[in-house]
Amino acid sequence: MAVRFSKSLCRGRDLLRLLRNPRKTGTASSAPRKGSGFPFRESLRAFASFGLLWAVAPFGIVIPIASFVLPARLPGQQLIRPAEPGDPVNLLPSDLATLESDEIRKDLPCTVTPRKTELGFDLRFHAGYDVAIPLRELSDTDEMLTVIFRVFKEGDKDHSAYFSQHIHVPAIEADARGDASLEGGMDLGEGKYHVDWLMRDRSERICSFSWDTEAEIPQKDRPMSLFISSGQIAQAISEPFSDEPVIHRVSIDHSADLNVKLLVNFAPQDADSAALQRSDTDALVSIVKTIESDPNVARISLVAFNIQERRVVYQQDAAPTVDLASLGKALNTMKLGTVTLTDLSQKHGETDFLQDLIEKEVSGPNTDAVIFAGPKAMLNADVPQDDLKRIGDVECPVFYMNYNLNPQAIPWKDSISHAIRAFKGTEYTISRPRDLWFSTTEMLSRILRAKRQRVISAVTNSGSQ
Repeated sequence: MAVRFSKSLCRGRDLLRLLRNPRKTGTASSAPRKGSGFPFRESLRAFASFGLLWAVAPFGIVIPIASFVLPARLPGQQLIRPAEPGDPVNLLPSDLATLESDEIRKDLPCTVTPRKTELGFDLRFHAGYDVAIPLRELSDTDEMLTVIFRVFKEGDKDHSAYFSQHIHVPAIEADARGDASLEGGMDLGEGKYHVDWLMRDRSERICSFSWDTEAEIPQKDRPMSLFISSGQIAQAISEPFSDEPVIHRVSIDHSADLNVKLLVNFAPQDADSAALQRSDTDALVSIVKTIESDPNVARISLVAFNIQERRVVYQQDAAPTVDLASLGKALNTMKLGTVTLTDLSQKHGETDFLQDLIEKEVSGPNTDAVIFAGPKAMLNADVPQDDLKRIGDVECPVFYMNYNLNPQAIPWKDSISHAIRAFKGTEYTISRPRDLWFSTTEMLSRILRAKRQRVISAVTNSGSQ
């Protein structure tokens, strides 16, 4: 569960500015849907873990209710594990009785709204809920909320997964108005599930709720393979650079081991954003993981760069797996939104950086494919095609996985797309999780065919000499 927080705002107009344009806060948010009014829930999510508990007051005004100190990362729901594998989970008898009763209780008034289970770019199903609690119910000093819930696959209650979280609530005035807003979730494999949920305060008042949810891959997308097994119930991954093992798909054909080079432009989807959004990071890291997990990829090289900063942020030579922890640390050094005097003095500095990067990395030896990935890079000038052609013939195929959530908004080609034309490259648009899976599958098949053709040509040529 995440309690919604925000940075301290020095002036009232700062708060109004953030509310009018939540995308400028530097964290993930969604644009308002047509006819839906202000994107309330999304804007609150944009204020993330900075030390103020926020609440929804009457008429939809967002107000800070108290200031307090938080650890660097607010802990989410923790999976409750038994003392020994196979043993039952230890819960308070009263909590277990409430979960078993499957009834709605409102001793502690709250409203629970389940979210629709959706497939993320990390190729895991995400299920969750939102909770609203009147502030007047939390106006006690030193209040503590405890959340307990269990999830089990339909018809398999004996193998329930239990989660818990403790939330310390700062002091709130007795006459406070409006609602506090909480949220939580878990990751699921494909299947149908039941959730029993409760929250209690120090006075043992309880709010409980139950619901069913389903994680389903559409029939047309059935070939998709996820990074979570069918029927699996898991704690949500707190950050994309975790050491979660990559699930490698079963290989049907072991006739070739591919060595691919991946160049990823780690940049926000919104070019005006001063920070890399968590949603963008998840999608770009998922591209890396999806390629890495292909059974035919034996070695992968990674070049993580940012065109705005005009630098390579992280580089890893060919290896069986990507060091995600080191990649994450390197990305934390980026300072988007800053411009140096040197940058200002270079008229086409970003274009020059991209050209130098292509000339250095595309022509490397012992590579079966070069794959660019990232959001659209709309530069003031494209890299000249004649300059790129001087690199010469590139034996391996070149691809571009363009991460673009709204292709209709920017339908024209970007500078990377323009550059790969010099190598007869192929471009894929990644707008949905299914696009990531199917484009990767097709791309790796083409790379495998191209390598086989090169091997056959080499054998034929050596035999004719």
